[in-house]
Amino acid sequence: MTLRARTSPVTPYTDDTEPAVERELILKCRSGDARFFEPLVRAYEPAALRVATGILGHPDEARDGVQEAFIKAWQALPRFDVKRRFGPWFFQILRNHCRDMIRGRRSRSNYEVTDEKLESRPAGDDAHPERVRERAAARAVVRRALDTLGEDHRDILVLKEIQGFRYAEIAEILSIPEGTVASRLYHARRELKDALIELGADET
Repeated sequence: MTLRARTSPVTPYTDDTEPAVERELILKCRSGDARFFEPLVRAYEPAALRVATGILGHPDEARDGVQEAFIKAWQALPRFDVKRRFGPWFFQILRNHCRDMIRGRRSRSNYEVTDEKLESRPAGDDAHPERVRERAAARAVVRRALDTLGEDHRDILVLKEIQGFRYAEIAEILSIPEGTVASRLYHARRELKDALIELGADET
């Protein structure tokens, strides 16, 4: 079993969030009109929820984490360099906040792993209760394996394999050279594979 993106990669960089549009929205926000922050939230929230769920392992915590990250981003907008893209800057905030949430947990047990992208399946054999149980069990094993990894390796796997960010985007989000992304991802995949074997998961 290996961790890989289950659908085509989705990044926040869509036609709806062109750099010039983002800059204009941010400048209007800085003028004190919070209404112009809403389009940024709508554009980035779906990807943010997937990233936060991948890091935290629990959808409810992920929703709370995303909400807090947007609040932090709003508060930090006066210091934001409008020459940068909003996305990588926001995902830095989100990642750091998720890490803070993990450190603040009293217990790291009882994870629940769900992802709307993974749950969307056509009717037929895949909808059979036994297959649903098998997929849930497989996701639970992957989640347990992810939880054994260090933060750097877990985060880079979430960004690349679950969310499907490009290397250049990951480099900007993590503030590391693009070459380091490739190296870290290689070692993270090997560590995850070893963790899955340790948990008794079959390799595919």
